[in-house]
Amino acid sequence: MSAAQDPSRNVDVAIVGAGISGIGAACHLQMNSPDRSYAILEGRDDIGGTWDLFRYPGIRSDSDMHTLGYRFKPWVADKAIADGPSIMKYLRETVDEYGVAPHIRLRQLVQRAEWSTPDAQWVLTVDADGEQVEYRCNYLFMCSGYYSYREAHDAQIPGLDTFEGQVVHPQWWPEDLDYADKKVVVIGSGATAVTLVPAMADQTEHITMLQRSPTYMVSRPAIDPIANGLRKVLPDSMAYELTRRKNTGLQQFMYKRMRDKPEQAKEKLLGLLADQLPADQIDAHFTPTYNPWDQRLCLVPDRDLFDAINEGKASVVTDTIDTVDASGIALSSGDHLDADIIVTATGLKCVMLGEVDIVVDGDPVDFSNTISYKGFAYSDVPNLASSFGYINASWTLRADLICEYVCRLLNHMRDTGTVQCTPRLRPSDADMEVRPWIEDFTSGYIQRVLPEMPKQGDREPWINPQNYKRDRKMFRTAPIVDGVMRFRRPDEQIAAPEHAAAELV
Repeated sequence: MSAAQDPSRNVDVAIVGAGISGIGAACHLQMNSPDRSYAILEGRDDIGGTWDLFRYPGIRSDSDMHTLGYRFKPWVADKAIADGPSIMKYLRETVDEYGVAPHIRLRQLVQRAEWSTPDAQWVLTVDADGEQVEYRCNYLFMCSGYYSYREAHDAQIPGLDTFEGQVVHPQWWPEDLDYADKKVVVIGSGATAVTLVPAMADQTEHITMLQRSPTYMVSRPAIDPIANGLRKVLPDSMAYELTRRKNTGLQQFMYKRMRDKPEQAKEKLLGLLADQLPADQIDAHFTPTYNPWDQRLCLVPDRDLFDAINEGKASVVTDTIDTVDASGIALSSGDHLDADIIVTATGLKCVMLGEVDIVVDGDPVDFSNTISYKGFAYSDVPNLASSFGYINASWTLRADLICEYVCRLLNHMRDTGTVQCTPRLRPSDADMEVRPWIEDFTSGYIQRVLPEMPKQGDREPWINPQNYKRDRKMFRTAPIVDGVMRFRRPDEQIAAPEHAAAELV
């Protein structure tokens, strides 16, 4: 059925994804651009995105909820490092409190989005629970996250198909998996592996984290005593705002300090482990070869991983896989890890814009040939935003900023009677140095997808700084009319593509 036949499928703004980004986008629209109609299109059976998809033991946030939570919705639970069910509860509360529920359309998988300049609208091809339907919108807000929901990263582990036990990927955790008194090997050393190992350790016969190389790990309490203390004497909103500022400032300060003085940072991080693990464990399994924040640090709440290791319930092995055989994993060193269950926590498959095919006036968009505008929009792609958070801080800090800017942009278009906004390079940008969209970050999940990502330039607004302080200025106070974002009224003549920018409004 076409959108013309069903008015409910014709909206001002289509939000793709009902996870933490999409729900936040809807709330911002209702607060800041209430005149715009919108729908949230979610391909799965429920809201929540990451926090509904992942069901493995111990699933939790890897940053504090005072910064991973929304700016407008206080986190009031005792634990700042929260488990998946608590985060889902928070998201459901947000949906109810801000009246978002009537706008959510579940089992609506967006497959293709085609922009028409003459019509100033996107036509979305959507798989609606097995039926193909169309939605139409003027503005498309992609809040679909950064990884594929269809498939995980295939690490090409040799011999895995010969294993006679059970192989599990965290992205598709079986509800009935019985690991009691079993020998379990978790392949990986990122946030998922660091969460799984202590969560499973009490029930397994033994659990081993097999890593190719060490990761920097930092232990901190799951409870923030300052946040909880402030809530006892201040209103929730004020206590939350103060805690959020404290934690955001601390995140940014520590990140900058570690990047500016990596050797000192490395020494400090390893020194913090001295009271938590034996020296031989630190040397063999917890001393990375790279500098801090070349890859994301792993959080160990309440020392849970270290306690499991010290109690003999879990162990870490640093080695490479020669092959998987019927009974476990043969290592390059000649050792063998016996296993009943192998968990392949080997990473996610990153994708651009939820694997939706984007077409502008009949031409498919190759995002690797675009330049990122403020890290949320793309050169020569009209009326489209994407929510992409931080790799060096909490995701939602940046998602909130992007939503604020999108609302400013939509309000400007309403006030000026314009229907199209398109970032376009200026003549003065001809000499601009083009750089990777994310710099100085060596994690495999980002490096694998960088060739498919847009580029960034060497000057505003063609940058993706991954810097909260700089982003706040760029999104909140920088002018909407900046000589780059070009606007078009419905009655304006449509120019040829090479001169497509209309007069600035």
